[in-house]
Parts: sequence; C-alpha cells; structure tokens
Amino acid sequence: MPRPLPSKERDLVLFILGQTSSSYGHFDLVEEMNDGGMGSLCFVGSADRRFGKCIGEAEFDDADGVLVSVALNIDQRGELFELDLWKVDFTPLQQMAASDELRPSLFGQRSISE
Repeated sequence: MPRPLPSKERDLVLFILGQTSSSYGHFDLVEEMNDGGMGSLCFVGSADRRFGKCIGEAEFDDADGVLVSVALNIDQRGELFELDLWKVDFTPLQQMAASDELRPSLFGQRSISE
C-alpha cells in the first residue's frame, strides 16, 4: 500500500541525487518492498515499469553498527524506481540514518553523471 516518503528517507534520496533532484520530479509516494525488513522502497509509478539503471549510491551504519548500502535506481523511462537498501548481514534495518550520518558509497562510486 502506498505511503508518503518520510523526511529521513527523502533526505537519503536527496543526498544521492544532489543538485539533480529537480530532474526527477515528484517522488512523494512509495511502497515498501519485500526485502526482509531492510528498508527498500519502490516509488509509485505506472504498472509497466522495469529497472533501468542505478544512478547513485550511499551508505550509513545502522544503529547496531552494521553497514547499510543504498542504491537509487531509475526505470526504463528515467523516473525514480527504487531506493534499494541492503544491510550487509541481511538483518532488518533498525533505524534510518539522519542526513548527517550519510556518506558516499565506498563500493560503487557511481554518480548521477554516469
């Protein structure tokens, strides 16, 4: 069931998007994905959407100290598709990071310009 995007999740999306956030329009409604409680979200859009590519990554440490890797994906039309969170030990996310706890990903180093 769709729900509004809370401020910490919005901050995470904006952190990854940086200066290009206006290029992706409104991204207010999301649906939680079945990912074992790791916090991944799908942006509400048309039913025929599919994964296009990853446009940026970030990471943060969960409340238990375990690394959380984040990828922001767009669909085949260039619209926001998924905010994919992966906790490296596969346990459920305990707490979404505050904006000052976010950092660029050390793994992918992908950026919007790719």
